[in-house]
Amino acid sequence: MTPPRTSSPNSLKRRGFLGIAGAAGAGAVLLGTGAAPVASAAPGRVPGDPFQLGVASGDPLPDGVVLWTRLAPEPLDEDGGMPRRPVAVRWEIALDERFRKVVRRGVEHAVPAEAHTVHADVRGLRPHHEYYYRFRAGNAVSPVGRTRTAPAPGTSPTVDFAFASCANWEQGHFTVYRHMAEERPDVVFHLGDYLYEYAAGVNGKVRTHHGDEMNTLAEYRQRHAQYKTDPDLRLLHATAPFVVTWDDHETDNNYADLSPENNDAGQGNDTTAHFAARRRAAYQAYWEHMPLRRFRKPVDTALPLYRRLEYGSTATFSVLDTRQYRTNQPYGDKWQVSGPDQWDPKATILGDEQHAWLERSLARSRSTWNVVPQQIYFANWDAVAGPDDGGYNDGWDGYRASRDRVLGYVEERRVDNFVVLTGDVHNNWTNDLRRDFERPETRLLGSEFVTTSITSGGDGSATHDPGQVYWDENPHTKYYSSRRGYVRCSVSKEQYTADYRVVDYVTRPGAPVRTDKSFVIEAGVPGVQDA
Repeated sequence: MTPPRTSSPNSLKRRGFLGIAGAAGAGAVLLGTGAAPVASAAPGRVPGDPFQLGVASGDPLPDGVVLWTRLAPEPLDEDGGMPRRPVAVRWEIALDERFRKVVRRGVEHAVPAEAHTVHADVRGLRPHHEYYYRFRAGNAVSPVGRTRTAPAPGTSPTVDFAFASCANWEQGHFTVYRHMAEERPDVVFHLGDYLYEYAAGVNGKVRTHHGDEMNTLAEYRQRHAQYKTDPDLRLLHATAPFVVTWDDHETDNNYADLSPENNDAGQGNDTTAHFAARRRAAYQAYWEHMPLRRFRKPVDTALPLYRRLEYGSTATFSVLDTRQYRTNQPYGDKWQVSGPDQWDPKATILGDEQHAWLERSLARSRSTWNVVPQQIYFANWDAVAGPDDGGYNDGWDGYRASRDRVLGYVEERRVDNFVVLTGDVHNNWTNDLRRDFERPETRLLGSEFVTTSITSGGDGSATHDPGQVYWDENPHTKYYSSRRGYVRCSVSKEQYTADYRVVDYVTRPGAPVRTDKSFVIEAGVPGVQDA
């Protein structure tokens, strides 16, 4: 949901980056690289250039990573321009860009029922190590991708990562993705709204969506393909592994479990049965187009997306899904309408199973930092003057009992160095976290970093002032900015540094990036400090 608008990393290895940038940006087919021979596979011709959607990697482990591609010589055609038959796709992963030191190789079969996508789960790799990978189908060879495994258990290296959210094709250019790629993070967390479901011309004028609002599997596949034709997005995927989770627009704005946005009988076809079919299609296309392991392939309307990733003893990431299991929003999802329904103990934003899983993940953690990448505004968001609690009912304000359970667990179990990462709201925010946001004298439990959008909302503005009522009613809020961008993080055993990276415009390409604000959290000392 979009609420109402309010008024140091790894050094760049230039040669390697430019090599990947050229391949990813042009969608090039790289032949004759002087590499070792690729493992044999079943013969078969593929039409044209099948690698126009690039390559990606994701969900790094200490010994492995997922490698992804989709064969689509005609990306916006219903079948991607591919024949209706399986195609053998060979992959290899190496220590060097020219593939003189290949360490693993294998064959996957891209099938029509999965849009000719590949999800190769590669194991047997070194921890916290940089690798290069590529695919071959017939005589075509993909662009080269770079990836990096997670650190080994018990080790504590500095981890450099970035997180981002909300990329609306029609409202801007994806320049921000290119800047993220230039910084070569260890991993990228994408916190949702990777794409938008709206029909062509409905949501902006910078660029135009292809087709109607997504409802069918073919329409979701087409929209995913359109977004991956963007050279800046392809470059970022080819530069760093992604850990993805969705919000609403990958399926339908503001949906909750099997309740669509327009769920009244007089508002179109989005009955529960119709929406179940729509969600099934959306989840299938999402899995097909993301670097997710095969066991996460959706079954009917369900896709198991919440998961835990350990980065040595530096950080444990507990990635949440706040859409698939939630009850419907209170008060018709109205903005800043509060009342007892926000505290309904039967209401849930995570579902009982995921909630219990999060508690187990926090309890098992032996890492310095306990980081929760998730989608929607976690802290209290009160834009109503006076004693009214206000609140963002599509965020955790609409599920106050769920939030109290999370923060209560953090407080009672003494979970150290608790950090929430958030997207969704198209502005940058920084918040302190307390169990009772109305009492600033109570114990400080953690911090929330909220990233602005990649493009959603257009260029934004230069203001750092959301309005006096926000400062008055939310003493836990420490920072606000309405530019577009992302958050760059560097995490060590001693401290967590967050840089809010922004651009001044997205309605035309090529905006330079700068750091608007930096914060530091010292390990063992809750709360953000100016860097």
